[in-house]
Amino acid sequence: MAAPPVVDLPVADERLAEDLSNGLAAVEKQLRSAVESEDTFVTDVSKHLIEAGGKRFRAMLVLLAAQFGDHTAPGVIPGAVVMELTHVATLYHDDVMDEASERRGKPSVNARWNNTMAILTGDYVFARAADIMADLGPEPVRIQAKTFARLVRGQIRETVGPAEGVDPIEHYIDVLADKTGSLISTSARLGAMLAGAPQDVVLRLTAACEAIGVAFQLGDDIIDVASDTSGKTPGTDLREGIRTLPVLYALGSDENPRLRSLVAGPVPEADIEEALELLRASESLKKARAELERWSARAKDQLSELPDIPARAALLSLCDFVVERSA
Repeated sequence: MAAPPVVDLPVADERLAEDLSNGLAAVEKQLRSAVESEDTFVTDVSKHLIEAGGKRFRAMLVLLAAQFGDHTAPGVIPGAVVMELTHVATLYHDDVMDEASERRGKPSVNARWNNTMAILTGDYVFARAADIMADLGPEPVRIQAKTFARLVRGQIRETVGPAEGVDPIEHYIDVLADKTGSLISTSARLGAMLAGAPQDVVLRLTAACEAIGVAFQLGDDIIDVASDTSGKTPGTDLREGIRTLPVLYALGSDENPRLRSLVAGPVPEADIEEALELLRASESLKKARAELERWSARAKDQLSELPDIPARAALLSLCDFVVERSA
């Protein structure tokens, strides 16, 4: 009998599923202790998003990648904690930039307290991640620093937009690689490296998981347009005037002037259904799906060269999942 899915990932191998489950339990325990402070208020604010839950996707990737070496190596669990803390730190900052009122079904820190507190807490959580990483050696520290630089660069580039003469679609994909792909990629890189996997395996996992990260975000773009069964309200990005890949394709096409006019800025509520209907029937959505499939295939190409172990099968199934979830 197949093991149950782990973090939305169907894992057919029971031993691997058990390893991941045990590893994630250890990560969860260390996540909470990592942000403990002698100041009760700092502890409460820092635990706010951690205790709200989450899929611990990046931590899971650290654990999966470690399967290609010694997954019991002492640095693996702390590495997974660091990746999850780094992700959580970015969420505090994202909520300020997005003026979000909720995160994971709970009031965001900026809504419950204020923007200043959210920014400072994000900084504190990242500092705690860096402190843990320092015990893992100079190379992991360097990798984390470069990853955080990419995260910030991606946010800056998204905020500023493409420079004159730069293809907006190319710019958009680059932003996704920095903002989403980089941390997912580094999660796999650290997991494999800390487990002592061969260098060629580390490099392939790094490349594959960056592609998976980009594919995940492209899938979210499509779900916002095409799906009404995902639990998210369709057209959220359209309402906010966010130019996702289907919208960028539509803006660059002469296929449907009415559609291009509708999505040129935030779509009024009265026009949302029309915009969604036109996008769903458009070549722009088909092109966005094709781009998603290319990134998934790119990840598969890298993974296919890895040793044939259950973790590889799980990662390959993840590539299929990122495509199927937006169907």
